[in-house]
Amino acid sequence: MTKAASVKDAAMADPAPHSRSGQKNTVIDIQNLSLTFETNDGPVHALSDIDLKIEQGDFVSFIGPSGCGKTTLLRVIADLERQTAGTITVNGVTPEQARLNRAYGYVFQAAALYPWRTIARNIALPLEIMGLPKSEQDQRIAKNMDLVNLTGFEQKYPWQLSGGMQQRASIARALAVEPDLLLMDEPFGALDEIVRDHLNEQLLQLWAKTNKTVVFVTHSIPEAVFLSTKIVVLCPRPGRIYDVIESDLPRERTLDLRETPEFLKIAHRVREGLKAGHSYED
Repeated sequence: MTKAASVKDAAMADPAPHSRSGQKNTVIDIQNLSLTFETNDGPVHALSDIDLKIEQGDFVSFIGPSGCGKTTLLRVIADLERQTAGTITVNGVTPEQARLNRAYGYVFQAAALYPWRTIARNIALPLEIMGLPKSEQDQRIAKNMDLVNLTGFEQKYPWQLSGGMQQRASIARALAVEPDLLLMDEPFGALDEIVRDHLNEQLLQLWAKTNKTVVFVTHSIPEAVFLSTKIVVLCPRPGRIYDVIESDLPRERTLDLRETPEFLKIAHRVREGLKAGHSYED
């Protein structure tokens, strides 16, 4: 047995108390999944032998060095990429069917708001595509702008908002389709540390209000530990899971938590996993 496998098995064998507290539905079930891209220079093995279960209400972060497949795995869940081996289900169906069912909302690294549309009309875009009546659109816009604390900015344009506010509008747009699952690809990576900390707190408040299942990609160890109930450490060449860390930190968290021994212990395990799973000589 490899060191990576033994560490992973140990992590899964001792789940956190919140995981033992009751039976939860499996939202994402990934078994023996691999993905290989065919290129002119030969095959690129992006993901290899991924096994992972994500349960209802979990907040799961994918963390690892650049090129380890974090975003690729998120895109497979979203049916933006297709695996070449193994299986994956989202809410018990294929990712394609989950996409057609609008089972998830996707938040990209950039806010990707149309500059000629107001914030309200940006949030309305997927609702227009769905063909919802105007009254239903307006109701969902108001509800989700309130969730992300943007009430009063409905008629502003993206260029009139800060980067953090634009990302909150992007989250509101993703929530407007009323998904059970929220997929987030480094949404705060381009923001300064102060804004990022504030949005991390707001995201936890949003998660508590909505009880969504969240899958979150990040390069930041403090962000992953602060936000997550489960941290998936990936290593590259090809992308594979090195460790799965169940967090027993309380669900209600403030930034002060980052100075506690419990937080630092989990952060240390993440850091050690990243170092052990990545050869800097490659």
